[in-house]
Amino acid sequence: MPVWTIAAAQYSARNRSVAENVAHHLQFIEAAARLACNLVVFPEMSLTGPANHQPLPPSPDTELLHPLSHAATRYGMTIVAGLPVEMNGENRKGIAIFMPGAPTPLTLQQGQGTCLTPQTNQVSVLAPDAEGNELDPNASLLATGTCTHECQQQQSVQQLQRLAHKYAIAVLKSNYAGGSALWDESGQLIVRADSGDLLLTGRKYEGGWEGDIIPLRESLYVIDESCCDA
Repeated sequence: MPVWTIAAAQYSARNRSVAENVAHHLQFIEAAARLACNLVVFPEMSLTGPANHQPLPPSPDTELLHPLSHAATRYGMTIVAGLPVEMNGENRKGIAIFMPGAPTPLTLQQGQGTCLTPQTNQVSVLAPDAEGNELDPNASLLATGTCTHECQQQQSVQQLQRLAHKYAIAVLKSNYAGGSALWDESGQLIVRADSGDLLLTGRKYEGGWEGDIIPLRESLYVIDESCCDA
């Protein structure tokens, strides 16, 4: 049995209302739950859509995010999504962390990634300008949501791979258009996605990681079949 099952959501960027984006998140979360995932990570600014060099919108009303808090509790899953947060009177890129049993998400400024540990509620964010040696020593995974274009992919991959290798931590990347990936603690690539709406999954066993690519439609088909069989 795996000690940890994680997933990164990948899909085309969506500039839509928060309510529509929450509904879209729930599709991925339900698919991840069917795969017994303990964690699902979404791309940068996933709840409002990527900034595209425009001023960031205000942070969403907490009530709009209640379905995600409910889903985290229902499925016993940690959910990391992207949204604007207000800091010092400015809207900045941030993350919302929905944890089982928590009525509201923990919101923090987006950094280089979120440090997580299996089967605990202990989370922290590696600040944008922090060195890797400031990583939480107890963390087993650095999860990052990005919005990198094809021309930026190589630089992003090299940076995350070096981070995984140098600080012996697995790294999970969720990106919009393609290139979502998982590296193990030695910096070795476990699985990488091309384009498409999908879940990139990783399972941690005592002997190491295994990865897979699950098209979203396939995941939902499995869920629908399960409901019909019940």
